[in-house]
Amino acid sequence: MTSYAAIDFGTSNSAVCIGVAENRSEGAHLVPLEGERETLPTAVFFNADEHHVAYGRQAISEYQAGYGGRLMRSLKSLLGSELINETTIIEGQPVAYRDIISRFLNHLKRCAEAAAGGELSHVVLGRPVHFVDDNPERDQLAETTLRELAEAVGFRDVRFQYEPIAAALDYERTLDRDRLVLVADIGGGTSDFSVVRLGPERAQRLDRSEDVLANGGIHIAGTDFDQYLSLRSAMTCLGLGARGRGGKQVPSQIYFELSTWHQINFLYTRKALASAATLDIFYDQAVHHQRLMKVLREREGHRIAGLVEDAKVQVAEGGSTRLDLDFIEAGLGIDVDGELLARAIEGAIDKIVQTAVATVAEAGLDPEAIDAIYFTGGSTGIRALRAALSAAFAKAAAVNGDPFASVARGLGVYAARLFSAG
Repeated sequence: MTSYAAIDFGTSNSAVCIGVAENRSEGAHLVPLEGERETLPTAVFFNADEHHVAYGRQAISEYQAGYGGRLMRSLKSLLGSELINETTIIEGQPVAYRDIISRFLNHLKRCAEAAAGGELSHVVLGRPVHFVDDNPERDQLAETTLRELAEAVGFRDVRFQYEPIAAALDYERTLDRDRLVLVADIGGGTSDFSVVRLGPERAQRLDRSEDVLANGGIHIAGTDFDQYLSLRSAMTCLGLGARGRGGKQVPSQIYFELSTWHQINFLYTRKALASAATLDIFYDQAVHHQRLMKVLREREGHRIAGLVEDAKVQVAEGGSTRLDLDFIEAGLGIDVDGELLARAIEGAIDKIVQTAVATVAEAGLDPEAIDAIYFTGGSTGIRALRAALSAAFAKAAAVNGDPFASVARGLGVYAARLFSAG
């Protein structure tokens, strides 16, 4: 029997389905990746105190508990970037970024094999419509790299499917009639769209190329929202936007880096700290520079990023919360609400909506032709984003899928059909 895995390796969260090709009628099912949880934050923590590697929620928890070491998130963002063939220093030793991604994929594979009770050699991996915007060569390099890493951990037959197409296949199982659907898969790293004809009879076909009318995407999503919200909230407490000596604003580049998950660690090097220390001459209020330097010297950047991400989730549907920065300075913090979040990401939302409209136009359709928008991906939990997309396709029914597992389930549907067909 041919057992297979279907892996949604996400920027923020990952999920895995397994199944047996010869038992297609039973379908694929999600496997537990952390306790009984079927999703896993895409995070790795190299714990220098305990000398082990932790994954997912455990990785984040150990980091937040104060263990020494290195936390890595948004690993998928490295694919197609110039960093993918570089190394980083972990416990005094150079470690290739490729090897860090490989470790995470191997962890997912081990969890899947534990659930399957044996080796898994076949896999379907989800991929965004564009790993990299407007650069086909780097986009192909990203897929090639992911294939190589999957093969390196032991998968012998590696296939790919677009993530929004996978989400469409999951949604299709609930339909009792044909519908023309815009799948909006807004995750941590990319916003991807597909225009697909779905229906119960179409679902029986392996070749769905005629039903996929257009694909589109843009490299703007949840981690960008975190950055923009951080710049409007936490970073202002550290001096961003403040007037320095002579009336000019203080230098802003360091705040953009401190708000970007995969760049934060670079600010902790001896050279970067020395450079940051020289910025004191630009600050009219010395306290802003003092707060900034405390964050850098005590390596609190990821802690701030995590708190901003939590605040985003808490206010995504409205309401408000307090971004507490007491660990920097007693009483320091800022109120965050849905209105502040909406203002922070307004420009990003506009670009995402433009991409959705362009995808439908590429299919040769007007927005009014879309029967339903199927929302999936963790970032679709943001009310302002859903409202903007719904307004652009006013006649379409808004359907909310599983934000974290629809893609994995759909990849499982595709894998079952693919590997059953030989």
